[in-house]
Amino acid sequence: MAVVITEDCISCNACEAECPNNAIYGPGVSYIYGTEERPALNDEHTYIVPDKCTECIGFYDDPQCIPACPTEAIIADPERVETKEQLMAKKETLDKVGR
Repeated sequence: MAVVITEDCISCNACEAECPNNAIYGPGVSYIYGTEERPALNDEHTYIVPDKCTECIGFYDDPQCIPACPTEAIIADPERVETKEQLMAKKETLDKVGR
């Protein structure tokens, strides 16, 4: 499952540098998926692009953004439950299209 940043976020962006998939963006910042620029998913606080989040599978055993967050605003996304196999497949797709 992807992780999500809740409204408790203070937009310090401490989590952004920890993401090996480049899936974390500041409020209002558009993101790149492959070669396509897409609009920001949140204008209020830092956000995670679910299609780019693999919970660090393929890089680390656990998500790196969660311990980096000083407010505990990053949680498992209950709306996006994915198996390790699905997360690894997502990583392989990102390897092909770019982060």
